[in-house]
Amino acid sequence: MRGLWTGVAGFAVAMVLSGAALADEPDLDKGKKVFARCQACHTLNEGGPNRVGPNLHGVFGRTAGTLEGFNYSKAMTAKGAEGLVWTEESMNAYLHKPAAMVPGTSMAFPGLRKEDEISNLIAFLKAETGAE
Repeated sequence: MRGLWTGVAGFAVAMVLSGAALADEPDLDKGKKVFARCQACHTLNEGGPNRVGPNLHGVFGRTAGTLEGFNYSKAMTAKGAEGLVWTEESMNAYLHKPAAMVPGTSMAFPGLRKEDEISNLIAFLKAETGAE
């Protein structure tokens, strides 16, 4: 009987852990809702227009401040010249507090506080902008 309870307990632990892992997976629908705050300034479609902010299609892997046809702040252009490339990690840091990462940026957005909002937004951006 003891072996049965050990097996049941092990199964229960596995289920809890797998549920926790699933809970940590980014949610594209939630990311889309977070992006609703961004779409007043940014578009995502390939060949889409720039707005107050640049079009974000193809942003992952792009050097900051280099999208042709967009007039970036001097601060963003300088960060790109210093080697800032948009990756999940750099986008995560930027979305936390844009002005801290790029002092002098013209992006007025103060940033996102919740980790899950950022991870959901990044997953959504990657899915919608042609990122691998």
